[in-house]
Amino acid sequence: MASVTFSPITASSSSLLSPVSGSRRSARLPEFRGLKMRRTSLVRSFGLIKTSPNSRVSRGARIICEAQDTAVDVPSVTDKTWQSLVLESELPVLVEFWAPWCGPCRMIHPVIDELSKQYAGKLKCYKVNTDESPSVATEYGIRSIPTVIIFKNGEKKDAIIGAVPKSTLTTSIEKFL
Repeated sequence: MASVTFSPITASSSSLLSPVSGSRRSARLPEFRGLKMRRTSLVRSFGLIKTSPNSRVSRGARIICEAQDTAVDVPSVTDKTWQSLVLESELPVLVEFWAPWCGPCRMIHPVIDELSKQYAGKLKCYKVNTDESPSVATEYGIRSIPTVIIFKNGEKKDAIIGAVPKSTLTTSIEKFL
């Protein structure tokens, strides 16, 4: 095993003043979930870019994050906005009660995001941070999180406790649409 010694860099170091030299090296980058690596070649006319999805990574490769295409920001509800957003809604409302320190809550967030996208226009989805809005959580007897409650015409219709599969939530939602 080789030993490595680190020395502090000071302002008087000559390496800070001299330009970087050496040959240019290219490396193959791994493909990550959520990121796509695509080889791009520029077409001279009009500056268009052609992509070929299954090509090898080489000079001119770009990393494309597609998270913005799939991310949905489910709005938050507070004690102050609860009445107007949830109880007075004309559409059925799904509310997720969660807290930032809750691991299962982080697991169910993407499922709620998908449902919000899937039922857009038919169902409103909101989330309530129980640490920031404890009175709403207390009013509805939330004792464990995540808890998902479905409201229709201002009334609590169904409650699902825990990080459950999407199919469980979908079955419950379909009953009230």
